[in-house]
Amino acid sequence: MSSIARKAVVPFSEANKKYVSSLYRKSLRTAHDWINKTEFYRVKASEIRSRFDANKHINDPNELKVIFKETEALLEDYAHPDPIIPPCRPGGSKFERNIPPRVEARIPIDV
Repeated sequence: MSSIARKAVVPFSEANKKYVSSLYRKSLRTAHDWINKTEFYRVKASEIRSRFDANKHINDPNELKVIFKETEALLEDYAHPDPIIPPCRPGGSKFERNIPPRVEARIPIDV
């Protein structure tokens, strides 16, 4: 559980905006892990956006806490067992595959 869900939630604070946007990004990434066709993903992304927009007007901190907990629970339920990891990111198939060799100072040899 995140620290924002435990503290008092101020509806339109900067921390709340960041938390909501991180939940939105996590939702999109989770949907992308399950859907590999672009046209189906876009439909799901617009559905996710409409769900977030439906709760945009809520000012009650207690109601916001409940919504945050529900959203986090949904994200845990829908988490993919084998998520898509971009190849060059940590954990990806190409991460640090061809690391350039270290450049060390060469000592000239006297002849």
